[in-house]
Amino acid sequence: MNNTLFTNVRILDGTGSMPYAGSVLVQGNRIRTVGRSSAALAPNGATVIDGAGATLMPGMCEAHTHFSWNDAATLSAIQTMPLEEHVLWCAKVAKLYLDAGFTSCVGAACAKPRLDVVIRNAINSGQIPGPRYLAASQEITVPGGLGDETLPHLPFPEFSFGVNVNSADEMRKAVRMFLKYGVDSIKLNLSGDNFTPDSPSNTTWMSDAEVAAAMDEVRVRGKRGTAHARSAASVKQALRHGIDVIYHASYTDTETLDMLEAAKDRVFVAPGIAILYAMLNEAEAWGITRAKATAMGYQHEWDAALESLRAMHRRGIRILPGGDYGFAFTPHGQNARDLEFFVKYLGFTPMEAIRSATLYGGQIMMKEKELGTIQDGFLADLLLVDGDPLANLGILRDPKRILAVMKDGVFAKSPDIASQRRWEHAA
Repeated sequence: MNNTLFTNVRILDGTGSMPYAGSVLVQGNRIRTVGRSSAALAPNGATVIDGAGATLMPGMCEAHTHFSWNDAATLSAIQTMPLEEHVLWCAKVAKLYLDAGFTSCVGAACAKPRLDVVIRNAINSGQIPGPRYLAASQEITVPGGLGDETLPHLPFPEFSFGVNVNSADEMRKAVRMFLKYGVDSIKLNLSGDNFTPDSPSNTTWMSDAEVAAAMDEVRVRGKRGTAHARSAASVKQALRHGIDVIYHASYTDTETLDMLEAAKDRVFVAPGIAILYAMLNEAEAWGITRAKATAMGYQHEWDAALESLRAMHRRGIRILPGGDYGFAFTPHGQNARDLEFFVKYLGFTPMEAIRSATLYGGQIMMKEKELGTIQDGFLADLLLVDGDPLANLGILRDPKRILAVMKDGVFAKSPDIASQRRWEHAA
């Protein structure tokens, strides 16, 4: 059994408590002891990491993950990547997320039927490096809705961007197919999106009968329903049918907020404000000026989303980072920027932002009693960070400041001895 002792570290445990100087002993894949002394005796044969005052914190969770989004500017460009190259792309992105400190990820839809399942299984079997992963289905939509992409030139007709259903019976068939493949969650596109001009964000597309059929099948297998739901009507529809993970939730009214608050011990919201920000401010290189983005509806949605999410935060609804990364204007690897956005735009404190990525991360991964905080007996998913994230959340998206990443008691990114000496000199 491998033993690793982190000494002389500043422990930011993810619970919301203030950091403290201490040491952490990892034995096997779990945290054996957390001490409030900077120095501790190492067991025989243990690897000792002297942090020289660096911050030790839980690994982060990305709650809205699209490994198969290939940094393209359109949905069709994502989908038309050939299958073999797409698998290799997903494997590369999974490693990127782990190296960036995201030791857990919640799949929020894949571009081809089994991509998420294959990548999850390869991670779990040790074939490829990657975070703990909950695999999603493709997006399930209806005619005219987000994901109804007609791509007749593809070699296989099932390789459409989303799976298109047109009745409760067709919904059952689609959901059963994905459950057979072994997904952890079924993704339903309940609302539209400004990315698709004929189905904007404040529209709602799926019938209650179709949603009910999907959730009947999900419950039979003990899996989870997730929803793309930007409109207030779609958020309410998701809540009525017992969907646990709601993506976006840009538009709300008092009834929506009341329903979310009533379900706050069950529901998670991953808003994806990074994509809204990027479309307004960072997409001009791809032909989307701010004026065009505003005409598409993004300014209106940005304003509504900030108002909605601030209200949710005040009501204690769990909001997690996850910004639809994987488009050209939201490239993979900048995911931790969400924490900065939560502080700048949603009224979070830096501590609350970190808690959303760690404590809440363990909860959305369905491992709340063993993941997401630094506690005795918890799984050893840990980050060693050069600096104080509470003073500057930006360091969490600087690869040079992520000194070490440990997942399940094993270093995915090992601390560099020369760097340790530099920290000691700086101290």
